[in-house]
Amino acid sequence: MLDKEVIVIGAGLAGSEAAWQVANSGVPVKLVEMRPIKLTPAHHTGEFGELVCSNSFGALSPDRAAGLLQKELRIFKSLIVQTADEFAVPAGGALAVDRSKFSIALTNALSNHPLIEIKRIEQLDLPSKDNITILATGPLTADELSYKIQAFTGIDACHFFDAASPIIYGDTIDQEIVFKASRYDKGDPAYLNCPMDENDYIHFRNELIEGEQANLKDFEKESANFFEACLPIEEIARRGVDTMRYGPLKSIGLWNPKWGDLFDRENRLKKRPHAVVQLRKEDLEGKLLNMVGFQTNLKWSEQKRIFRMIPGLEKAEFVRFGVMHRNTFLESPKLLLPTLQFVRRENLFAAGQITGTEGYAAADAGGLLAGINASLLAKGKKPVSFPVESMIGSLMNFISNKNQILSNQKKNKFQPMPASFGLVPELTKRIKDKRLRYKAYQERSTEALNDFKNKLDSCFDKDHLLSKIY
Repeated sequence: MLDKEVIVIGAGLAGSEAAWQVANSGVPVKLVEMRPIKLTPAHHTGEFGELVCSNSFGALSPDRAAGLLQKELRIFKSLIVQTADEFAVPAGGALAVDRSKFSIALTNALSNHPLIEIKRIEQLDLPSKDNITILATGPLTADELSYKIQAFTGIDACHFFDAASPIIYGDTIDQEIVFKASRYDKGDPAYLNCPMDENDYIHFRNELIEGEQANLKDFEKESANFFEACLPIEEIARRGVDTMRYGPLKSIGLWNPKWGDLFDRENRLKKRPHAVVQLRKEDLEGKLLNMVGFQTNLKWSEQKRIFRMIPGLEKAEFVRFGVMHRNTFLESPKLLLPTLQFVRRENLFAAGQITGTEGYAAADAGGLLAGINASLLAKGKKPVSFPVESMIGSLMNFISNKNQILSNQKKNKFQPMPASFGLVPELTKRIKDKRLRYKAYQERSTEALNDFKNKLDSCFDKDHLLSKIY
């Protein structure tokens, strides 16, 4: 006999992972997604897990916070990370994906699962209290449902403004000017680089600052609160003459072999470009290129005019212009437990960016935990919390720990948080060497998660038919 059905609202990264985890535990799932019937200001398709900003999941190496989080998700056979690995494209030391193939593969996997029922409708209200529900509507939750969530929590939704970078056709760039290189020749040359001299840079910055902005749709401009990790390029330009040069346009270590030896210091100082605009592949063939760090709220006509001022992009054709949208999130420390259950309703979970985690892998982690716990609840068992020694556990602890949040956030204002080693508990023994310290974090995380997974596996029926299929 099948267990009680779980409803998952939203088929982004968190919702897709949650539905997969629930279904693979033998519990039937109803996955509700409003796209393509109703699109958001940032989505363009009806595919599940569509990536609307960057195509990068962050650093791959486990000595970086994002890399350790990915490693932990692989331990639990995350659908999102395994699919990202399958459709990875070169991106230096980062995990970046062919976003189209990635989302199509997710959609197919979930649509073909025998225990997942797909409902293409807009969810206008929270399901009844009798239903086990996972709320994974993301930062672009539709207004009607957003109002219902506010009414349920009694807290106004928090929000910030986010922006996405333009994508251009790879065969429209000037190959004589643009060059392939990785910083300091480390690894494969995964990025294409557009060099700027000082005059190019100053003129470009001035045009960015003066460029005409798009309206923020229904939102008042004075209420705009940009998320620092995803600032529009024109906002970065306004912060100082050299701010872009020491941010997304940093030229240090990027070198065209035509200029001579990178490690000839005298030659390097003479010929090093004043700034560099980087392009990252969106697909393996490089037919589509993402303008790295060029999130923007410029009008589309202005984007075309100003971005064509970049050397090598004079004739660039745009697949997609940059867009800005409002991201909504919960004041989670006041609302959620470390299990991602709402304090006021134990069979209602929240997962993904709506909880205030930042980044694709962090959204996936929330979906993983919510899916596991909804499965346990459906089977009449007690939900679990990940060990805080892991990056997953420390993130979930951060968004659910009221005292910790209020003591660390400026003006007691909860803001989205990415994976960070600053969130995990200190090691019992202080290690000064950063490499050795991060290695110790990894080892402690792996040990804690292996113990946790062994205990968790005992909660599920390993003889279930689906375990032989998936």
